[in-house]
Amino acid sequence: MNARNAPAFTADLGDGTYRNPVLDADWSDPDLLRVGDDYYLTASSFGRAPGLPLLHSRDLVNWTLVGHALDRLEPAEEFAVPRHDCGVWAPALRYHDDRFWIFWGDPDHGVHQVNAPDIRGPWTAPHLLKAGKGLIDACPLWDEESGEAYLVHGWARSRSGIKNRLTGHRMRPDGTGLLDEGKVIVDGDRIPGWFTLEGPKLYRHDGWFWIFAPAGGVETGWQGAFRSRGFFGPYEERVVLEQGDTDVNGPHQGGWVTTPSGEHWFAHFQHKGAYGRVVHLQPMRWGRDGWPVIGDGGTPVTVHRKPDLPPQPPSAPATDDDFPGGRFGPQWQWTANPQAGWATRHSGDGLRLVCVRSADAHDLRRLPSVLTQRLPGAPCTAGTELRLTAGEPGARAGLAVLGDSFAWIGLERGADGTVHLVHRFAEPVAERERDAAHPRMAPEGRVRLRIEVGAGARCRFSYDLGSGWESSGQVFTATPWRWVGALLGLFAVAPDGEGPAGAATFTRFRTTASGTTAPRTTAPPL
Repeated sequence: MNARNAPAFTADLGDGTYRNPVLDADWSDPDLLRVGDDYYLTASSFGRAPGLPLLHSRDLVNWTLVGHALDRLEPAEEFAVPRHDCGVWAPALRYHDDRFWIFWGDPDHGVHQVNAPDIRGPWTAPHLLKAGKGLIDACPLWDEESGEAYLVHGWARSRSGIKNRLTGHRMRPDGTGLLDEGKVIVDGDRIPGWFTLEGPKLYRHDGWFWIFAPAGGVETGWQGAFRSRGFFGPYEERVVLEQGDTDVNGPHQGGWVTTPSGEHWFAHFQHKGAYGRVVHLQPMRWGRDGWPVIGDGGTPVTVHRKPDLPPQPPSAPATDDDFPGGRFGPQWQWTANPQAGWATRHSGDGLRLVCVRSADAHDLRRLPSVLTQRLPGAPCTAGTELRLTAGEPGARAGLAVLGDSFAWIGLERGADGTVHLVHRFAEPVAERERDAAHPRMAPEGRVRLRIEVGAGARCRFSYDLGSGWESSGQVFTATPWRWVGALLGLFAVAPDGEGPAGAATFTRFRTTASGTTAPRTTAPPL
């Protein structure tokens, strides 16, 4: 691999090895599978739209984002506003009957599934398989030996009062419904030392039913494996991956996949605070006693030989965007179900966002029209150029770091018609934003903006009004929501009122890993 041509965030070391994490951003609760020579991965998308991201690889190390399986969240009216920690939890990706299937649990509504003949769609509308509160982490299994179909899911105590249990069902082979009331097949309360059992993935191997499921909590837990001769149990358990003396806290929840040459690999996440849940790839083998051995004898590896698969060019999910024709790439997601007209098409390059009128213009956490992407897990710089054309007093647009606290820098139209550079923030408990630096004039209504993200997600904001870069305000430390990592965001908003408020245009969004000048790939438009 030529290092000058390598994507800035690739895990491929170019010498036949890779470094974990292979996806160094918030690809939470990953699940993956192989179809032929291709590998696919999906992850939790919570309340953002589009949801259910779809990634592709041919070597399990170099991944690209190819789209999403869920255009809008259901019920649509509930996700018309941001619900950052709700929505799509821990999906399972499977291939059966020449179709791709994704099952997931929405903790407030129940178990859903979508399916498609091709990974790029068209995907069906969400089908509610089992309604109920607290039903999460659903995974199906079509048993080729018996012809039966099954479903397993976990429980969220916050909605149901139940946790630490896995419930199993017989399922209709067409995935449209369940055939029984369900039975607890693994009760974590009966296993000494086990708590917060969740995230089950269901498999058949060597005559056994296998459930790979983590416990112990996302920050401090471990990965378990369960096996039984019958789907409904009884199951015996073993811890198959834990932190040990590594710095990979709580190796947690993922999926098992095989290669054509017979290798076994396991992908899981690690919780990293503001960076969310990053994805690690672990070697796996089956021990002489029939149990899986993951990583280096049960602890995570940092650097390892790549899978025995054909060499691939280095790649990583795109972050940069030129917004050709006003379109944006698949790395971007709205913070709620979008409405028509938030982003307008045009003949040139650049993202033209309408200044959406809102009574919540003072709090980005409440705005559905923030266009976001994941915060890279490595130190980096993110930047864009902004032009504010909206003439409405109070109209504003900017570049943000968004979590349960947030900060942004951008432009605002004053009551006298002038445009000012502003930099604002809000703490987790604050209901309104406040200034992080004194406003200053932006006479041309145009500015270059930059956020330098250092170790510990410490963010330094800066701007260029035409005479060079200047720092703004104090260092801001990004924070996550409860389950979701911090996000980079672009937005345009105006005070509540009647009629059009105007627009803002962003051009050349770029992220560069610190210490590198490697060119970045630009995502294809949707």
